Amino acid sequence: MCPQPDTLGTPAAYLDAERRAETKSEYFAGEVFAMSGASRRHNLIVGNLVRELGTQLRGRPCEVYPSDMRVKVAASGAYTYPDVVVVCGEPEFEDEHVDTLLNPTLLVEVLSPSTEVNDRVRKWQQYRRIPSLAEYVLVAQDQRRVEWYTRQGGLWTFAEAAEQDVLMLQAVGCHLALNDVYERAV
Repeated sequence: MCPQPDTLGTPAAYLDAERRAETKSEYFAGEVFAMSGASRRHNLIVGNLVRELGTQLRGRPCEVYPSDMRVKVAASGAYTYPDVVVVCGEPEFEDEHVDTLLNPTLLVEVLSPSTEVNDRVRKWQQYRRIPSLAEYVLVAQDQRRVEWYTRQGGLWTFAEAAEQDVLMLQAVGCHLALNDVYERAV
């Protein structure tokens, strides 16, 4: 089930309200979608991903952010909170608040029953419009399965890993063993 939207009008009104809010919400085409809390399994997977990526990217010009880093899709004005964000090179932010990233290199969404369709369809349609984005990763919560898209030139290629596999994230030069991604989670 997808959260029901509220209408909030302009992106500026959304950002003003969001920066004062105690809970997070995402913004698409004038509508605001409240985000619900995450399950234990979801949080374990996100923590594992942040730890593994952070360790492998140490000493390189990349930053790893958990789900509190907002990302803006400049082409449409959408604002989202991916579960994990990696930016390589100099991060670009929307304004002096330094809380809305414009140039992610890698985005990860951990799928849940209430968000899977949104992550696979609406967010993926938006994320493809970010020029800097090179990889988009979808991580199942209920089974050991990861799917990812890699931009090669103007085209996106699809790959998947399951069970004991290792996935190679070419855009950030990292590998993720599913045993590490799902440690204590599945």
